[in-house]
Formats: sequence, C-alpha cells, structure tokens
Amino acid sequence: MAILTVTLNPALDLETRTPELVPGRKLRCLPPRRDPGGGGINVARAIAILGGEATAAVAAGGATGDDLARRLETPGTHVARLPAPGETRQNLSVIEEGTGAQYRFIFPGPSWEVADLRAAEEALLPLVAAGDIVVLSGSMPPGLAPGAMVDLARDLRDAGAAVVCDTSGPALSAVAGAGLGLAMLRMDSAEAEELVGRRLRDVDDSAAAASELVARGAARIAILARGAEGSVLAAAGERWFAPAAQVPVVSVTGAGDSFVAGATLALSRGAPLAEVLQWGVAAASSAVTTEATLLCDRATFESIFARCAAHRL
Repeated sequence: MAILTVTLNPALDLETRTPELVPGRKLRCLPPRRDPGGGGINVARAIAILGGEATAAVAAGGATGDDLARRLETPGTHVARLPAPGETRQNLSVIEEGTGAQYRFIFPGPSWEVADLRAAEEALLPLVAAGDIVVLSGSMPPGLAPGAMVDLARDLRDAGAAVVCDTSGPALSAVAGAGLGLAMLRMDSAEAEELVGRRLRDVDDSAAAASELVARGAARIAILARGAEGSVLAAAGERWFAPAAQVPVVSVTGAGDSFVAGATLALSRGAPLAEVLQWGVAAASSAVTTEATLLCDRATFESIFARCAAHRL
C-alpha cells in the first residue's frame, strides 16, 4: 500500500534570524535556511523521518519550483511534479534573537483556474493505484472554490484511493459536508468548533463531535486535535483518546502535519485504531521539540511513544 501526498499550493520556506526587528532600518540577517513547504510536502517529509516512504505530488512551477523539487527529493521522499500556473511562492520566517519571537510572512501562490486543476488532476490520477493512501493536506491555491477540494477527493476515491484529508476553513466545511466517506479526516479544535458550531470544552465534547462526523458519512475515521492535551479519534462504534507527551516546546509549527504523517504511516501498515492515534500524537509531540521547519524527530518519537498510548472512551 503506497502513500501519495498532494500539494497544490507549495512554497519554498525561508527562515533567518536577526538581532532585533526595528522599523525603518536595514536589518542584517543570517544566511537563510531553505526548506520545501506545504501541507502535503510536510507530511511526506515527516513520513520519511519516521521510517516510511511517500511520494509527494507537487504542483511546482518556475525556477522556485525547480529548487523546491530538488530539495524535496531525499531518501524516503520521492517527487512527482504536477503542472502549475506561474511561479511557486516563497514564505519568510524571521526569528528575532533578542526575544526569540518568530515572525512568519506568508505569501499567496499563483492564481489557479478550473482548467489548471483539471491539468494537475490528469497528471495525478495515473499515479494512484487501487488501495493506495492519498493525503490531501494544506490550502487550495488562490482562485479555486472550496468545492474544488471535494471534487479532487471524490475523483481520488473513485480511482480506488483511501483519501486522508487535513484542511481548514471553507474547504474543510465543504469536504466534511460532502459525505465522501474519506478514510480519515483530521482537524484541530478551533477548526472543529467552527465546523460543528459549538464549543468543545473537553475530551468528551470532541469525541462526540468526531462521532457525529463519522455518522454523517464525512469519514470512516475522524480525528480532532486538542493541542497540548492530546487528540481524540472516532470510528464506527469506537472512541479513543491519546494524551500528548509533556515535552519542552520549541515551535508548534509542523505538529499537525507530523500528526498526519504518523497516523497515515500506521494506517498504511494495518495498525489498529488505537495505534493509529498513538502514532499521530507521538509524532506531533516530537515535532514541537524542534525548530519550525524540521517537523518530527525520530529519536524523540521513539522515546515518548509509550507515553502517548491511547485509551478507549
């Protein structure tokens, strides 16, 4: 069972440091670190860190897209380029050394039309074999309606893929309401509260909301993250909670993508649901101990794994 991740709005992420952010001055920065970025890309990279393999299907364009694809092709991560309009975007993260504060500047990607999505999908579908897991993670490109995520997920499902989705905003609302029966749907607490229209005050509230999503046919597995507390998983007749490991927090960036990576890798190996959740929570817990672009850490993951064991609700 192969794992394929899809990133239609990737970015080349630049991270640098400067002593102090002061308006109006020229700010001398350290040489930037460059990393491929975007939800699906991060999931593929994290799967490789955890000892798995994944193919990252990336809509990358122009010289920046060439650079991104070159950096992404590493042991455990294979790259399949999809056509994309325009130049791949770059994002900038600046850390102020005096305070440790991080400033993240996120730029829009090139605008897409329906024909661009159709061209990307025509290149994507031949990569999918029946039984493969396909991860849709991150934002859709500018110019596409929220329903475009639904159409893509449906076409992948109809091609025989088990579709895992981790998105937000209008795209999440559209996917969750489409009754696609996704293999897995993940969201954080704020996204879940917006989706269900009520506060989720505790683990039981989150578990009930996850069960509602399963009952409505949104997905066979629904996972709701509760930040530093942990995550809940619901499936037909089952509810589980796994606590996050208490670890020093360096950056929460990448924790969600690392969760999806861990859970998807466990799912691809036929793990029971309790272990699927445990893998996700341990991967996310390890990710918060690293700098923003580094995602999860294998050694930390292994050392805290037992502390993230799931129990039935």
